[in-house]
Amino acid sequence: MRRSDLIKALRRENPGLLADDVARIVEVFFDELAQSLKAGERVEMRGFGAFRAVAREPRIGRNPVTGEVVAIRGKRYPHFRPAKALRDRVRLG
Repeated sequence: MRRSDLIKALRRENPGLLADDVARIVEVFFDELAQSLKAGERVEMRGFGAFRAVAREPRIGRNPVTGEVVAIRGKRYPHFRPAKALRDRVRLG
């Protein structure tokens, strides 16, 4: 599912909302999610799952083409853990 598919689905479920309003709601949702993760907060949606930012330590890597040793900076990346309700819905179809 793409962002546009989500917007279309929300429009079908809420015919009283304008397309621009639904698109803005989706945009605000993703912006808030990203800002919360950037601030180090955990974002939990009951019945869906939880997002959190995970830190990866700096390490030494190797360029696969040249074999040269390269220092890789530490970074943070988003991690999602699905809720039991979501896992059950996916598993049971």
